[in-house]
Amino acid sequence: MTVEATPAQPTAPVAARRPVVRSHHGDDVEDRYEWLRAKEDPDVIAHLEAENAYTDARLAHLAPLRETLFQEIKGRVRETDLTVPVRQGGWWYYGRSLEGRQYGLQCRAPLASEDDWTPPRLEAGVDVPGEEVLLDGNAEAEGHEFFSLGAFSVTTDGTRLLWGVDTQGDERYTVRVKDIATGELLPDVIDGVGGGARFTPDGAFVLYSTVDDAWRPDGVWLHRVGEAGRENDVEIAHEDDEAFWIGAGFTRSRQYLVIESASNTTSEIDVIAASDLPLLLADPEAVDAVSIWDRSAKVEYSVDHAVIEGRDWLYVLHNQDALDFELIRLPADDEDAEPEVVIPHSPGTRLESVDCLRDFAIVEYRSGGIPRVGILDYATHAVREIAFDEPLYDAGSGGNPEWTQPVVRLSYGSFTTPGTVFDYDVATGELRELKQVEVLGGYDPADYGQERLWAPAGDGTEIPVSLVWKRSFGAPGEAPRPVHLYGYGSYEHSIDPGFSYARLSELDRGVVFAVAHVRGGGEMGRAWYENGKLTRKRNSFTDFVDVARFLVDRGYTSPDRMVAEGGSAGGLLMGAVANLAPELFAGVLADVPFVDALTTILDPSLPLTVIEWEEWGDPLHDADVYAYMKSYTPYENVREGVAYPRILATTSLNDTRVFYVEPAKWVARLREAGADALLKCEMVAGHGGVSGRYNAWHDRAFQLAWLLEAVGLAE
Repeated sequence: MTVEATPAQPTAPVAARRPVVRSHHGDDVEDRYEWLRAKEDPDVIAHLEAENAYTDARLAHLAPLRETLFQEIKGRVRETDLTVPVRQGGWWYYGRSLEGRQYGLQCRAPLASEDDWTPPRLEAGVDVPGEEVLLDGNAEAEGHEFFSLGAFSVTTDGTRLLWGVDTQGDERYTVRVKDIATGELLPDVIDGVGGGARFTPDGAFVLYSTVDDAWRPDGVWLHRVGEAGRENDVEIAHEDDEAFWIGAGFTRSRQYLVIESASNTTSEIDVIAASDLPLLLADPEAVDAVSIWDRSAKVEYSVDHAVIEGRDWLYVLHNQDALDFELIRLPADDEDAEPEVVIPHSPGTRLESVDCLRDFAIVEYRSGGIPRVGILDYATHAVREIAFDEPLYDAGSGGNPEWTQPVVRLSYGSFTTPGTVFDYDVATGELRELKQVEVLGGYDPADYGQERLWAPAGDGTEIPVSLVWKRSFGAPGEAPRPVHLYGYGSYEHSIDPGFSYARLSELDRGVVFAVAHVRGGGEMGRAWYENGKLTRKRNSFTDFVDVARFLVDRGYTSPDRMVAEGGSAGGLLMGAVANLAPELFAGVLADVPFVDALTTILDPSLPLTVIEWEEWGDPLHDADVYAYMKSYTPYENVREGVAYPRILATTSLNDTRVFYVEPAKWVARLREAGADALLKCEMVAGHGGVSGRYNAWHDRAFQLAWLLEAVGLAE
């Protein structure tokens, strides 16, 4: 591999062709670039560095615009700020951000009284009485190019803290414990564990998960606080089936341990009294666990705990004969009792979660393509929806750790409304705004408009499309405008209308931002997801293309002024639509893109592959699935003699979810076909990209500058 580059005329790297043959189901495929998977090979690192150098040289002229965009993003953010405090035990917990610092501080202050459920209003520059800084992310990150906090837990009595840190981007964490009062680090150092470690309710143990070589969570462990290392830790549950992952946590009441094994389509849950933890340590087989369904039933479900009139009840959200799920309950002391339906299945209303507190439950669900939050009355089974005024928004519960709390903490936002935190008083129905993210620089939401359109797919299905724009440029559709079209469409994950500081830089230049809510996502319920996975996966791609054509045909934009973007599984979407309809886009931005999906899903030794068979199908053992995936996988289907739009692919060397090799191979193949394709690889980062807020802003400014040039707005 050789690279010749000058500032005036950089030359693209040419990856060496080292063909290997992949043979499955009688089909032989020659792969010229599979050698790029060898992460430790100096030639691979040299090639990635050459790609970065080429991208830097090609886009050097955008440096002034990138800096302008970075300063715009930075200028909208109050850099020194505090989050809204959350009550837990005898303390209010909150975060601080400081000007010039990449990472936040985790802090707490004591309650004024036991009856105090109204969080104090904290202001930057004003001292908080009794404040303790529990963790400074900047100190933890010192000396590391990457830093991610994967666990943060305080004992119920507030005396000890644990936290987990990843400094590589591979999502394996080192957990440590300290005494808060003295600041003394305890000998506990738990290496190489998954995210989400936490204390048990009594604070005597740390509950954590391990992952196998394929990054699949495969074990649940208990570690006794005060011990060094993991030598004496006890594995209380293990999952042998490579199609399942395992995890554990405690109910909000802290009275039950919930151990869940699950695949993408099946759950198996054991509910164990927290008081039985000592027995579980001595002999896991001797503990009496409640299990609702075993995995042979192929039911997805979750379990929570409530106490009603002195009796323990298990509330179970499930999809047995209920596509969009229903909620039932049964007494915890009698798993053979006939279940009672609490919220019946209602087609088109997708029940997503139920969170049981002492006096009520929080229910989150989707209807009409909008996320909704309601309060469940234990006595009547009625659900009272918490209403919001805007037609498009994103809302959910969060920051509700206390079982006895009388209020529900909510987060809310829309394309035009900055992130807002509310407390909902369940007794009175009052919705109290606690804080709205401040947007500096004179932002006025009235300057921007948002709406939802419905674009017909080829099979007649109406695809929701969400738009936001700046009103001073006129209403969308009056004349063709630059459009930034975003999509995802996998795993039943919904892309809801939320606020973005960085997006304002596009809107203020006349770009219309749009989201195509294609099938495969969860916006319209479980059927929407089912019709965009496995052997219906092509619906995701054709939906996106149909939305793009709709926007062109209706005069919203033109192909030379539209850029498509998606990341991860949405990057697969980008690669597929670039092959299907390259003529519709001026550019395609693919972030950590899953573009060599068939190669990955054929190899069960690779991270998460076996688990993924329920999302994409099993091409290793099923010839029909193999043929179907081969028909759409972007790397397999790059077309010769086609004028591709300009393409920017971004990735990270330590990504354990979508390996860097996928976009690296894809870009090499695209260049063979004559495409203008660029690759940017972060050499110390993971699936989420760079760490640190300023680094993230620089990264987004880099992408936006490229995007703006693609739609003709780089001046």
